[in-house]
Amino acid sequence: MRSLHFICAALVTLAVARPETASAQPPPAPPDGASGFTIFVRALPVGNEQIALTRSADGWSIVSSGRIGAPLDVIARRVQVRYTPDWRPRDMTIDATVRGQPHSIRTVVEGSSVKTEFTTSAQPGQKTDPIDPTAVLIVPSPFFSPYEALAQRLKTATVGAEIPIYNAPIGSFAVRVGESSAQQIQTTGRLIAAKRTRVTLMTPGAPVDADIWTDEPGRMIRLSIPAQSLEVVRDDVAAVSSRSVVISRANDQPAQIPSNGFSLVGTISRPTQEAAVKLPAVVLVGGSGPTDRDGMAYGIPILGEIAGALADAGFLVVRYDKRGIGQSGGRAESASLTDYAEDVIAAVKMLAARKDVDPKRIAVIGHSEGGSVAMIAGAKDKRIAAVGLLATPGVTGAEVVLAQQKHLLDRSTLSAEDKQAKIDQQKRIHQAVISGKGLDQLPPEVRRAVDNAEFQSILITDPSKLMPNLRKPLLIVQPELDTQVEPANADKLDVLAKQRKNAPPVETVKLPGVNHLLVPATTGEVEEYARLTERHVSPAVTQALVTWLKKIF
Repeated sequence: MRSLHFICAALVTLAVARPETASAQPPPAPPDGASGFTIFVRALPVGNEQIALTRSADGWSIVSSGRIGAPLDVIARRVQVRYTPDWRPRDMTIDATVRGQPHSIRTVVEGSSVKTEFTTSAQPGQKTDPIDPTAVLIVPSPFFSPYEALAQRLKTATVGAEIPIYNAPIGSFAVRVGESSAQQIQTTGRLIAAKRTRVTLMTPGAPVDADIWTDEPGRMIRLSIPAQSLEVVRDDVAAVSSRSVVISRANDQPAQIPSNGFSLVGTISRPTQEAAVKLPAVVLVGGSGPTDRDGMAYGIPILGEIAGALADAGFLVVRYDKRGIGQSGGRAESASLTDYAEDVIAAVKMLAARKDVDPKRIAVIGHSEGGSVAMIAGAKDKRIAAVGLLATPGVTGAEVVLAQQKHLLDRSTLSAEDKQAKIDQQKRIHQAVISGKGLDQLPPEVRRAVDNAEFQSILITDPSKLMPNLRKPLLIVQPELDTQVEPANADKLDVLAKQRKNAPPVETVKLPGVNHLLVPATTGEVEEYARLTERHVSPAVTQALVTWLKKIF
């Protein structure tokens, strides 16, 4: 989940690091086979790669081909990495074109040395380096099939171990193995028992955190580098019909929510103790981007954990995959915030018709952009009795995006003139998106990111225009370490709420030490997300919600 859009590029580059080695035991043999992978940058598909793993009498071979569009513009005709039967590196061959220039690498391992001949950016070269004879071979350019060998090493690696890497033709570094967790992924064909392992690429400039998911035989199904907003996902797992079952309760029920020409699919969580009376109910609304029913962000199932806490407190809770995401129908690319509000209203209608729900006690609670959606829905539908806003903007989306950019620029080393130039450029992008004039003059990668109904509606959504019609009890919860929706937004929402005619009750709760993901943090900065030690929604968040809901219901 992205809380709000950022307009910037992301490239993955692995730089030179000091040689580090660690012994490795050969993993059990995986099955042969080929798989397709989709490459996403900031949740947008930018390319694909076909990866095949085969075994012969000589050992293992990983072969791939693929293509990545602008701005990288990569054509990989053939990428091949070969290993001995016990997974010791033999050689690697790359035949590709990058931005129209030949890109080739030929690496051969001979004992404890590796010889490489390469042509990059039309410049030939060759070099010889020392290498750990158990190293995994990878390349700095965006070819991801070599990570299949790293996935195999992770089958037997222990926490804290360091796996030697040779980054052809740059040099050696190590991957430090972190903790693993079991996850289940439901596809249309089967339930995959996946293993997610946190790793740190010990590159020289700074360590790079990543996550690698593997299936039961140890084949790679997903590579995630959060700091680069990069996801490389096997096609069966990337399909919109697939979802990660990361959190569940013993009495969870599937939910089918009829919407406008399609159905949303979600989960209903009920209290463990059966109630003799009809239950108060809550609809949870996630933030922007491809948000599933659990609100997964950086390994934290935000909505799933809130649903569990509210169900434990005696509420029936529904959460659902956003339209066009996971198992829900509909198309996300044409949906505005108003469309998403109609989906919320459809969920409310479904709850109101249930025999175990009190139709007069239904609340809607939204996180980040989901709070704006909850406000729109709450102003439209009389069946919504109360609205909760978690880390929700109190100004227009355009102002929030500019504030996010200014925060990033203030932490950069750019000159004042360069910072102002970027702010001015962002304003021009906003004007083009809002007016529809000048979009054709934007760089292609920027236009792809902003030319969609959701982002357009984010920019123009204005809480000051929504609030007068939101005549419901209101809870505003604001993390004080939120660097994406700054804490001042809560103050603005509070003022707007109290200015309503015959103002219904409004409560504002500020939570120290909590970030935008609603978890305990130190700085609240986005780059801290991947390094968080506490990866659960803060009890202060759920306690604020439970206390408020019990008071109004």
